[in-house]
Amino acid sequence: MFWLVLLSLILAAFVLKILDKSNKFPSIKHKKLAANLWIEESQSEVDYQKQIRKEKINKVIRYFVAYTLLSFAAFFIIFPFYWMFATSVKTAQETAQYPPTIIPNEVHFSNFRRAMTEAPFGTYMINTLIVGIFSTIGTIVTTVLSAYAFARLNFKGRELLFSIFIATMMVPGEILVITNYVTVCSENVLGWYNTYEAMIVPFWVSTYYIFLLRNTFKQIPNELYYAAKVDGTSDFKYLLKVMLPIASPTIITITILKLMGAWNSYIWPNLVTDASLDKDLTLITVGLRKAFATEEGGLPQTNLQMAATTVVTVPLLLVFIFFRKYIIKGVSRSGIKG
Repeated sequence: MFWLVLLSLILAAFVLKILDKSNKFPSIKHKKLAANLWIEESQSEVDYQKQIRKEKINKVIRYFVAYTLLSFAAFFIIFPFYWMFATSVKTAQETAQYPPTIIPNEVHFSNFRRAMTEAPFGTYMINTLIVGIFSTIGTIVTTVLSAYAFARLNFKGRELLFSIFIATMMVPGEILVITNYVTVCSENVLGWYNTYEAMIVPFWVSTYYIFLLRNTFKQIPNELYYAAKVDGTSDFKYLLKVMLPIASPTIITITILKLMGAWNSYIWPNLVTDASLDKDLTLITVGLRKAFATEEGGLPQTNLQMAATTVVTVPLLLVFIFFRKYIIKGVSRSGIKG
């Protein structure tokens, strides 16, 4: 009995060994199939690696082209600021040299102190702040009320009136300068020559700001308005409590842009003011052009003019740096999806 069991075990081991060898050494057909599969897998892996390399090369080329163009654009944007600062620390003789020097031979930071003391820039800045603040307040009031009327109030001819209103954006502002000047400064009409009103009131209405805010108001769901009316809320209260908080990014953007526009305005303040009269209402931009002219040839002292310009530019840069997210958000804002 023992030998029978041992013989059975030996036979079983022999059979298993044969089966194992058959698995290790498959038939020629199986070998060809396995080889073809291996080749296909290898080819797929090679193609995949080629595609990866191609995508990496294309990505590098795209980044190179994009950053090259951005670098050129940044250079043309930054260089005027560098030139302004470099000129502000030069001597008067060096600013008159030709060809001009890119890097100042001598640095004179005392030009900033001279620029601030040789001209009444304190008065100029106060005038500019008064004009900027009051013109911005008036613009915000007219913009909010007009945008609300065009966005929410239903009255006959609303869309036609808004289309005519938008069409006025096609008219260049320079065409209206003479008409506005006669209306504002003529003694027979308003008689506001050399007054703050002449620089503030004509710019209380802006078609672009109304268009911008009206589009923001249009994105607010109508259900909010209907629910407020059911609760007995007046239109003015709905405007203050609901629409203004929702549209606050756009309103902040309009406020910043309006202040910057008032700070940079030159042509109109130069027309309607006269520094030789009793009340000096010169704004900062007009003062920069007239403050540093020499008595002989009437040419400005460029180094002092650039020093004053640098000081005046700093507030605008700070406003943009600290409020840029509001500007971008207000302009690109698409509203609320209901």
